[in-house]
Amino acid sequence: MAAENGLTWITVSNAVDISNVSVSFGSVEAVRDVSFSLQYGEVLALLGPNGAGKTTLVDTLLGFRTPTTGSVRIHGLDPIRDHHEMTLRTGALLQRGGVWFPMTPRQVLALTATYYEFPRSVDELIDLLALANAQNTPWRRLSGGEQQRTLLALALIGRPKALVLDEPTTAVDPEGRAAITNLLEVERSRGVAILLTTHELDVAEKVASRIVIVHQGSVVAAGTLEELSGEPEIVVETSSPLDEAEVAAALQCSVRSDGPRVIRILAAPTPALQSALLGYLETKGNSLVSMRTRASLEQRYLEIIDLERSGQ
Repeated sequence: MAAENGLTWITVSNAVDISNVSVSFGSVEAVRDVSFSLQYGEVLALLGPNGAGKTTLVDTLLGFRTPTTGSVRIHGLDPIRDHHEMTLRTGALLQRGGVWFPMTPRQVLALTATYYEFPRSVDELIDLLALANAQNTPWRRLSGGEQQRTLLALALIGRPKALVLDEPTTAVDPEGRAAITNLLEVERSRGVAILLTTHELDVAEKVASRIVIVHQGSVVAAGTLEELSGEPEIVVETSSPLDEAEVAAALQCSVRSDGPRVIRILAAPTPALQSALLGYLETKGNSLVSMRTRASLEQRYLEIIDLERSGQ
């Protein structure tokens, strides 16, 4: 046991433990035998198409739903039985909900700060989330991105040890998205456990330590970005279309087309192979637009979901 900020802590190795959890709504099984854990100082991205069970899992983790089978623990606490203690240690941003419409970001942050013994500074959060220009604007007049950043500030104000963020960058402009991803990295470095769901796979690729992909309520893939990227390969985009058969013959390796100007070279990205590729492009008067030495998270995600949908 340990104490911090007036709270008694249970010593646990994981921030989150979800073990063999299923959740049913009548005859519909929305979540089916899901298990994963999340450590402090780690970012886990929970990915999946609409209806995959992500929000049901988030609601169950936060104690808003009771699992039909299995168990859920956050900081070693039962989120239903120990709901008050759990909420003091956990910041959450959910897709539903909002702020009383006449209130401004500064007002709602100042009010929420009174609920905690050691809250973060309102000024600090306004600065971190680029809300200075919107801090005195009523909620109903804020843009979707400003509302989303205010909700994230509310999730952070109690100095949580875990963050549960359901689509945190929805409706956020590029500047706001950068502010959020930078903030998540800072929180992770401070030892905060972060679970996020997102459809923006570039965000997940930037911030996640591990990925869990769910489809029709079940986990269909899990691992680090490197583990999910598959075998080494070279993904190339060029300024003009390529003939995959001609490229394969020139490089003496397997090549697959991913579009008129994108090819995937199914071989390890050795210096010799990359040099041969650049030489080939030069002879064709073609130029390199981009080159990756592994498949992107988006490519792998789409492949995994397509395989699941086809029943393979």
